[in-house]
Formats: sequence, structure tokens, C-alpha cells
Amino acid sequence: MDRKTKTVAQTAGVVVLMGSLAWASVPLYDLFCRVTGFGGVTQVSDGTGVEPLDQTIKIRFDASVDRDMPWSFKPVQREMELKIGETGLAFYEAHNPTDRVVAGTASYNVTPYDAGGFFTKIDCFCFTEQVLQPGETVEMPVTFYVDPEIVSDRDAKYVHTITLGYTFYETDLPAAAAQQAALADDGKTDLN
Repeated sequence: MDRKTKTVAQTAGVVVLMGSLAWASVPLYDLFCRVTGFGGVTQVSDGTGVEPLDQTIKIRFDASVDRDMPWSFKPVQREMELKIGETGLAFYEAHNPTDRVVAGTASYNVTPYDAGGFFTKIDCFCFTEQVLQPGETVEMPVTFYVDPEIVSDRDAKYVHTITLGYTFYETDLPAAAAQQAALADDGKTDLN
């Protein structure tokens, strides 16, 4: 193999390697965050087998919407205090003030980041896409607990307040909802 061919082959190999790493970086980073709790990513559990401690922790709730999301969205309760390991239930309220069906997905984070790996969701509206009809208001639950292991973690044991925040983003309507919305729009057109 001559020198030019070898250089081209090495360059192509580097390009393929870098492209592969770029393609795999998002799912690998997501997996890393879910396993370690890095970046405030919470854990998911069925909620069984957790023994609450006598120590309490304050949970604050925050809500926002993406600038293109037409909904209003807020926590029903701003904060609660519960025993570490005790199951909590909180509600968020979403309202679609528009005259069209709107679908949305919520992303979440937990601060401080040290607590993310210990904040465990049992059930959450953020696990699925939400679809609101025109003018509809819903209360959406999140069931959670703070893992008692937080009290023995080198950094997280100093956390006394955790903030759970959600941001809603508009998403494309699921096929069935889009078809239903289109039929409703046709009905309005026929009446005019």
C-alpha cells in the first residue's frame, strides 16, 4: 500500500469512527445519566420494598412550557414535606386555551443534581404523551419517593430540599388524535 492510499484509509477510518461516536453519544449519555443520576435524572421504580426513615425532606415543584407550547402549566401544590422513603403524590395542572387539539411531552429535571439519583418516580404523566382537547384542563399525577440511601451518600446527604421541574413541549399529534381533529375541523367547515 502506498503512502497516499494509507493516509486516505486512515482519514476515512477516523471519519467513520468520529461519526459512529457522534451517533452513539446521545443514547450512551442518556444511559449514563439514568444509571448514575447525573444531571438530575431520576430513577424509576414500582415503589415496593422501601422503608421510610424518620428524617424528612422538602420537595418543591416547578413548571414551565416551551415558548412554542400554547398550554398553561403549573404545579397544583408548590411544595410538600415528607419522610425520606415515603411515597409522595403531587399533581400538575395543564390547560389548553386554544381552539385546536394539542399534544405535548414533558421533560423533567431534579435539582440539586446530587439528589437526582435518589429521587425515584413510581408513576408519572411524563412517561407518556399528553393530548388536550380545545379548552380542556387536566390534573396530572406524579408518584415518587426519595430513596433512603440519600442519607449515606457523600454529597447528597446534605440535601434538605429537592426541586422537581417539568417543561412541556408541543409534539405532533398521534395519528388517531390527528384524524379526529381533522374530522372535527371538517365538521366546522361544513357548518359555515
